[in-house]
Amino acid sequence: MGMHTLSVLVEDKPGVLARVAGLFSRRGFNIQSLAVGPTEAEAMSRMTIVVDAARQPLEQVTKQLNKLIHILKIVELDHGAVVERELALVKVASTRATRGELIEIADVFRSKIVDVDVDSLTIEATGSPDKLGAMIRLLEPYGIRELVRSGMIAIGRGSRSITEGRGLRLERSA
Repeated sequence: MGMHTLSVLVEDKPGVLARVAGLFSRRGFNIQSLAVGPTEAEAMSRMTIVVDAARQPLEQVTKQLNKLIHILKIVELDHGAVVERELALVKVASTRATRGELIEIADVFRSKIVDVDVDSLTIEATGSPDKLGAMIRLLEPYGIRELVRSGMIAIGRGSRSITEGRGLRLERSA
């Protein structure tokens, strides 16, 4: 088993997300992260799906995904040639005594304080899943009151684009 990141270009139609997620579910895969949003091309959306799977069963799932009518292209992103980011909002308990320490932690991770209250503050952080995990571990002793993560989004490095052409429906990025 291993983590795989799929970038899936789909038509922006109702029900596409449910069909894609359902296909993974029916095959017994647990999706670790799923982010969907518009692309630079009108009427298309991009799904970034992170799944823990062996190579062979993943290939079977991508072949079945390709059969879905609204799937335009699937690319497995190579972890060495990709830019990955995730957004986290972390509400942390704070007092006058700890507020300075929490601000220092946010600064170290190039994060922003986006809300301050009498007994808490909210930090907005973006970065790789590892970076966010490290920040969260440092914040845990202060008392995390609430945590939300967006799920990973990713794009291949270099000038190539998933939306160029309509050639292969499954390819591995270089």
